[in-house]
Amino acid sequence: MSSLLNQPVLVLNRLWQAVNICSARRALTLLFEGNAQVVCQGDGGAYQTFNFGQWRDLSIEDPHPESVATVSFRIRVPRVILLLVFDRLPKKEVKFTRHNIFERDRNTCQYCGHVFDRSELNLDHVIPRDRGGPTTWENIVCSCIACNTRKANHTPREAGMTLIRKPRRPKWRPFVQVTLGSPCHDSWKHFIDVAYWNVELGEEVG
Repeated sequence: MSSLLNQPVLVLNRLWQAVNICSARRALTLLFEGNAQVVCQGDGGAYQTFNFGQWRDLSIEDPHPESVATVSFRIRVPRVILLLVFDRLPKKEVKFTRHNIFERDRNTCQYCGHVFDRSELNLDHVIPRDRGGPTTWENIVCSCIACNTRKANHTPREAGMTLIRKPRRPKWRPFVQVTLGSPCHDSWKHFIDVAYWNVELGEEVG
């Protein structure tokens, strides 16, 4: 039972935005205290919410293997809960780091489109620094050594090269750290924007 109570539960704010992950033990406490409701997808595909009493009754009527026992009944471990009072989405900027630039560009040269090992990639200023090009998300891209050498101290147009995509500042991400490929998180996918990253931050760009 203790392992079930340690299972991760996705936490949504009052606007149905994913903002955190807590343990099933914490989720059940929030549910019992009336601070949260369980979110569960019905047979028709629509999402329904359940307060503690409703979730308890559903757990009794429709037993589930992922249930924990209380003194008088068994209750199903929720996968997603909705906070009833929290409507703020924490805005956390993706740090401007060498690691995160590689992550944004997926270790792909932004000129030739080939994937390389990070040791074979440089960070290129699209508009060269000595032309006033800033060191920002919008002006830095991954570039392989061959393309970087070819481009040299020119703009892409001057070098007869084109970017495969325009560099942009990544969207801020919530502090949700999840692996969407994990089967136990299937019920979370609807609420997680797959464009958000969940990477560890690396060294700063020098």
